[in-house]
Amino acid sequence: MDSDKLQIIDPKSTYIDEEAEIGQGTVIYPNTTILGKVKIGKNCEIGPNSVIQDSEIGDSCVIFFSVVKNSEVAEKVDIGPFAHLRGQVKLAKGVHIGNYVEMVRTKVGSNTKVGHVTYLGDATVGENVNIGAGTITANYDGVKKHQTTIGDECFIGANTVFVAPVNVGSKSKTGAGAVVRDDVPTKTLVVGMPAKFKKKL
Repeated sequence: MDSDKLQIIDPKSTYIDEEAEIGQGTVIYPNTTILGKVKIGKNCEIGPNSVIQDSEIGDSCVIFFSVVKNSEVAEKVDIGPFAHLRGQVKLAKGVHIGNYVEMVRTKVGSNTKVGHVTYLGDATVGENVNIGAGTITANYDGVKKHQTTIGDECFIGANTVFVAPVNVGSKSKTGAGAVVRDDVPTKTLVVGMPAKFKKKL
């Protein structure tokens, strides 16, 4: 099959809505469903076992065993397996979203990595950030949803919990298991439960 053309590996197990637009060189793997107003760029790999609904996907993206709904994904992004982007998510160029990551109403800057078992809700994450495994934005206080903002070039330790609303300055770090309840200045390390100032970086 011509690699410059759209490839649907198994049409019998694939559903593509008539409103969808898919670029040349993209491969759609089996058991994939594309619903509503979807635009997928060139040279992407979608599936297997993925759902894309009412979303825009840039060129050269990989979405593997994952669900993307009502979201915008820039070029050269890889998602999955088992990720769930479920509304008003915007990913910039070169973002990595790994296994068992859930996101809603969240913006992520270019080249940021969200590797494992993470929930980001009502969050804004800057560029070149590393989000450690098990990170959670605790965005709901039982009445209202609140925002978490993480600046550029931050390093977020494993199992960090952000109790929103909270802001983390650029180039800051959290220790593993930190519970961040207060704003963190730029170039600052915080550790503990609740997280306290450790040192300037």
